[in-house]
Amino acid sequence: MDVRPLCIDGAWEFTPVLHGDDRGLFLEAFKADVVEATIGHRFDLAQVSSSVSAAGVLRGVHFADVPPGQAKYVQAAAGAFLDVIVDLRVGSPTFGRHDTVLLDDVDRRAVYLAEGLGHALLSLADGSTVTYLCSAGYNPSGEHGINPMDPALGIDWPTVGRDGTPLDYVMSGKDTAAPSLAQAQESGLLPQYDAVAAYLADRPSRECR
Repeated sequence: MDVRPLCIDGAWEFTPVLHGDDRGLFLEAFKADVVEATIGHRFDLAQVSSSVSAAGVLRGVHFADVPPGQAKYVQAAAGAFLDVIVDLRVGSPTFGRHDTVLLDDVDRRAVYLAEGLGHALLSLADGSTVTYLCSAGYNPSGEHGINPMDPALGIDWPTVGRDGTPLDYVMSGKDTAAPSLAQAQESGLLPQYDAVAAYLADRPSRECR
């Protein structure tokens, strides 16, 4: 499995080795030892979630309060998504920046994002299915969002899907009404970089497992 750090500290891309023959395909979609060696601590799996989206469905930018936060290992099971990770940690050297990875059923890449980072997905094909391995369960009172269309984020959302058809963005009412990055920062909603770092520093290391 090949590992590539993204431009935001706490986010990585994982590309598995694909073994194909006339029967189909085999891959190791998740390897705990590789992930834990990369992130520097245990990845405690608490919940596995999946979503299925039509082309143009845009989910996010979502993030959770830290602590406990919610780290995610995300991979497409079918179709294709543009995966976007946004640094929402106030005080981070890359605060407000983002990085993108194409998740699809061809290369089978995955992304890991640590607690305190924001996450969004745009479906590029009908029936696109994504699986999230989460370090903590869903906590409605601790879940928040930033409007993905906020110009301050500077996200260049694709306008056509995988088949070349123009995309009509579809967002939930909650995501549409989400605050801008500046509004969320002013209201004290965003995680603090130093507080997130201190929380993660207390996590058990891989060697202590």
